[in-house]
Amino acid sequence: MTTLFDGTFARGGAAAAVSDAAWLDALLDVEAALARAAARLGLVPATAADAVGRACAEPAGLDVASVVAHAADAGNPVPPLVTALRAAVGERDAAAVHVGATSQDVLDTALVLLARRAVTAIDRDLAVAAEAAAGLARTHRDDVVMGRTLLQQALPTTFGLKAAGWLAGLDGARARLRAVDAALPVQLGGAVGTLAGLDGSGVDLRAALAQELGLATTATAWHTVRLPVADLAGALGAAAGVVASTALDVVLLAQTEVAEVAEISAGRGGSSAMPHKNNPVAAISARACARRAPGLVATLLAAMEQEHERGAGTWHAEWPTLTALLATVGSAASWLAESLECLRPDVDRMAATVAAAEEPALAAAATDALTGRYGRGAAHEAVAGAAHTARTTGRPLAEVLRERGDLDVGALRTAPDTGEAGAQVDAVLAAYDAATGGQR
Repeated sequence: MTTLFDGTFARGGAAAAVSDAAWLDALLDVEAALARAAARLGLVPATAADAVGRACAEPAGLDVASVVAHAADAGNPVPPLVTALRAAVGERDAAAVHVGATSQDVLDTALVLLARRAVTAIDRDLAVAAEAAAGLARTHRDDVVMGRTLLQQALPTTFGLKAAGWLAGLDGARARLRAVDAALPVQLGGAVGTLAGLDGSGVDLRAALAQELGLATTATAWHTVRLPVADLAGALGAAAGVVASTALDVVLLAQTEVAEVAEISAGRGGSSAMPHKNNPVAAISARACARRAPGLVATLLAAMEQEHERGAGTWHAEWPTLTALLATVGSAASWLAESLECLRPDVDRMAATVAAAEEPALAAAATDALTGRYGRGAAHEAVAGAAHTARTTGRPLAEVLRERGDLDVGALRTAPDTGEAGAQVDAVLAAYDAATGGQR
């Protein structure tokens, strides 16, 4: 059922990839793969495994209502799902259902499959955002913009370098997610991790199941060693942080008093009370979605403390939490992609802001001029003292500096100096083009 806030918080492919229907599909995919793996090892007849596969491929033929109704009875939905599968395939083929597994084996492996599918969707949206950032970096490589530190005007930089920073962050987040995704493991240990009841074929069955599902295998079950979940949480939290930081830049640059960028998107950004407004809705929504991630990450990390061979409540807390984390990070990535794709920088406004900010450039030039005579530290302190005097007395910095008598203020070069910004933009774009094959 679609809720009132799904348009904001359930956006993009990740939300669909973690729906209830997607969860059921993942659980059935694991049961079907387990039956196939068991048949490959001769543990069950191939005909029985085929019957299980057919039942799993047609969830409409299962008593899903009963599964939902009884999911809480055993603390998770796997026991009623196994009952429904056994009823669907009949007594002859029921031996191929849930071979050697415990509920956690199926649920953890389904969680991994679900996460992998959602991460694929998240990566697609991050890739769109990265491409948009790359386009901004190329187009505005040398366009000056005022750099701001601690929300105060600092020194000029370029919008190209700012966009290249966004691109580097997005690429880094994607790389971390891909590394975690590639290492996601299957779960199979049986009741207490011993693989008892499989006549010595348990380790081989785990490897065969991993191969069926395209997952990594492990030397032992990770029932209470929740590193795979923690790794996912960390990578998703980092991606959310990158998205949030980029979106915040857009929100701040789009403020009316700054007005150096604007989101231009038909049908978005309006106000119910003020018809003139153009709110950066996509960036705002990206921030809103990303802001939910840290609390969810914290819950998953706190849930790592689990008892003996099965977590009592901590394991259970992971399912909805990781589901929500995948959905909210995916929504944030989708919103950021839209924001950057429809972003319109105002290069004239940026340049005017830099030109009007005489004192930062003057302070930098004065420091450089005094460094040769007094050394960098002393020069910095001298100009900082002059700036303080200018602020406290309300006088122009140039006037205070002239009083020193050791500076030709009129001769100081105060044109924007963006240093090696262009070279760094080129380096980021070269790395991006190498990774993407230059395909745009």
